[in-house]
Amino acid sequence: MNDFPEPSGGLFEGAAWHYARYRPDYPQVFIDDLVARYQLDGTGRLLDLGCGTGQLAIPLAAHVAEVIGLDPEPGMLTEAARCAEEAGVTNTVWHQAGSTDLPGEFGRFRMVTMGRSFHWMDREQVLLSLDAMVDRHGVIVLANDSCLIRPTTPWQQSVEAIQYRYLPPQQLPADTLPGRLDTPADHQPHDDFLANSPFPQVNRSIYEFIRQWTTHQVIGYLYSTSLPLRRLLGNRRADFEQEVADTLRPLEPHGLLEPVRLEVFTATRAS
Repeated sequence: MNDFPEPSGGLFEGAAWHYARYRPDYPQVFIDDLVARYQLDGTGRLLDLGCGTGQLAIPLAAHVAEVIGLDPEPGMLTEAARCAEEAGVTNTVWHQAGSTDLPGEFGRFRMVTMGRSFHWMDREQVLLSLDAMVDRHGVIVLANDSCLIRPTTPWQQSVEAIQYRYLPPQQLPADTLPGRLDTPADHQPHDDFLANSPFPQVNRSIYEFIRQWTTHQVIGYLYSTSLPLRRLLGNRRADFEQEVADTLRPLEPHGLLEPVRLEVFTATRAS
């Protein structure tokens, strides 16, 4: 089962490789809705903050003149550039930078997207910084979907139980909550911050759908999270992968189905 590559450098390079290949894409209906609602016509600039490997930046690139992707992890940017090249996207620029580097010298933008990333930032400060970067009629987009490792089905709960057997509590990061891996402890809703920001006109949309997984995809996804699972497993990694495979493969022919709920906030300045 141990057929994933070893990281060539630091921890996050290994996570980035898995992130690019096993993090699910956003549903096309969500991309189409953004394009239609905000009349993305191939002009204007888009900033993808915490861009990861480009899951939002790349599909939106065809609808704007230029995309700037920012991420603090160089491995993520390497994979984002590779994914953009494979997709034939040529109007993206990737910078190693984080939310604390804003406003910086990045210019102004028609749209700023943050997919699965805003919760890791100083949210109040980021929105204040973006005030100097977003066009008068520009928009902030926050997209967060339910997470495979926040179990809602019996097969997901089985995977979580395996992780806890292999990772005792003292090995879990301090910013995770009991009973949930990879979950920031600050749960103040995003829309609270938006309502008290320079972008107080907030719209909330929900997209619900079903994802289907394979055993290999599940393991790859687990190695893509902020929890450094591969490093923490050490020489037990092969045993861990085998136990996950033994648990899930009998269920796979019937479908490893995950109900997904994508929550999207779009925010603009007061009219």
